[in-house]
Amino acid sequence: MSNPDQVHVYAADFETQILAFIDQHRAMLLAALEGLTEEEAHRRLVPSKTTLLGLLKHAIFVERVWFQEARTGMSRADLGIGKSPDESFDLEDSDTIESVAREYLETCQASREAVAGVSASTVWCGNRRGPLTVRWIQVHVLRELAQHCGHAEILREQILAVRES
Repeated sequence: MSNPDQVHVYAADFETQILAFIDQHRAMLLAALEGLTEEEAHRRLVPSKTTLLGLLKHAIFVERVWFQEARTGMSRADLGIGKSPDESFDLEDSDTIESVAREYLETCQASREAVAGVSASTVWCGNRRGPLTVRWIQVHVLRELAQHCGHAEILREQILAVRES
């Protein structure tokens, strides 16, 4: 895993740069759960289903939709994910920080393997939107991760503020 802020990444090709940014945001999202209790990770602080652990579970959905479904055309049921993004935030009683983090890390590794050696101009046809380049998919995943990292920062800040009060 490269850090996008390393000198060798500055002038690297697109594939190297986008993978470095995606991995950085994957790590940032996972880090939002560090040091939290299970209750804190499950805590709902907004009217939507969004929780810190739910964000990580949603990120699993995102990874599987874009690096598995789009590449292979497999059904979401066969990929072990819900039909819609909204469902992906649902937490089961058995979901823990450890179990969801483990699944997330495994899913991210499968995503890395899916794009290893694949040109950004390669077209994958398995998504409902139709044919998309790997470049578009990677930029979209980066956008999703960046957005959810922002959500996670705010939720974590709220949780930690309650601890300090």
